Amino acid sequence: VQLQASGGGLVQPGGSLRLSCAASENIFKYNTVGWHRQTPGKQREFVATLSTGGSTNYPNSVKGRFSIFRDNAKNTVYLEMNNLKPEDTAIYYCSIGSGRGYFHQARYWGQGTLVTVSS
Repeated sequence: VQLQASGGGLVQPGGSLRLSCAASENIFKYNTVGWHRQTPGKQREFVATLSTGGSTNYPNSVKGRFSIFRDNAKNTVYLEMNNLKPEDTAIYYCSIGSGRGYFHQARYWGQGTLVTVSS
């Protein structure tokens, strides 16, 4: 399975971005999918997971601002990010695996896309 993440870029504080993660096969509806982020010197942290049943999980740092959803017909998962803050600056990765939220165990990772929030 290959995952291709895209959609990162430079955005001003308060702005929005939508990240995409396209899979090489129809796999998202059979597995929990996740988005994570990492900054230099820090561990990768989860920012959203979406279970096969449609349940979502977010850490408090992004709850109410980020939204994960999928389009099974396009084999693509999205992360809608609103009201972005400078502390959201990171490389964002998508994943496929099992478990929700902090318990998500990834089996496959996308290559990462850089999000920079700055004025």
